[in-house]
Amino acid sequence: MEKAKKSEQLVAAIENGTVIDHIPSDKVFDVVNLLGLTSITTPITIGANLSSHKMGSKGIIKIADRYFSEDECSKLSVIAPNIVLNIIRNYEVAEKKAIPMPDEVRGIVKCCNPMCITNHEPMQTVFRVVDKTNGTLRCRYCGKDIPKDDVKLL
Repeated sequence: MEKAKKSEQLVAAIENGTVIDHIPSDKVFDVVNLLGLTSITTPITIGANLSSHKMGSKGIIKIADRYFSEDECSKLSVIAPNIVLNIIRNYEVAEKKAIPMPDEVRGIVKCCNPMCITNHEPMQTVFRVVDKTNGTLRCRYCGKDIPKDDVKLL
């Protein structure tokens, strides 16, 4: 086999839908759970620990016939900063966009401070993104900073 033929797609192409690319390998299944992909009926391809020149190792998720809202994209950026969404139409990339972190995150992240009121009262958590480069969140209620690697989803 020629060297040029050795590099082939590891994940099948989709006709229409969304490809979520550049997911940190350890966050692939967090993305699946956050988007509720375990309960949809359209074809999904999940790749984890794939070789990446940019990241070393990455994940990719291809979802046929599904597109995501701005709110869903904002949530994604909290657990997987620097992801890229590719909108596919007729097997071609119709749109490619990097997903920036929002300024505020509501109702998807748990505060890691055991004394925080959000861990004792039925209320929505609210975090301000204080460092978009490093993905640091600050709880509106107790002021605790949560680094990206310590983020726990509700």
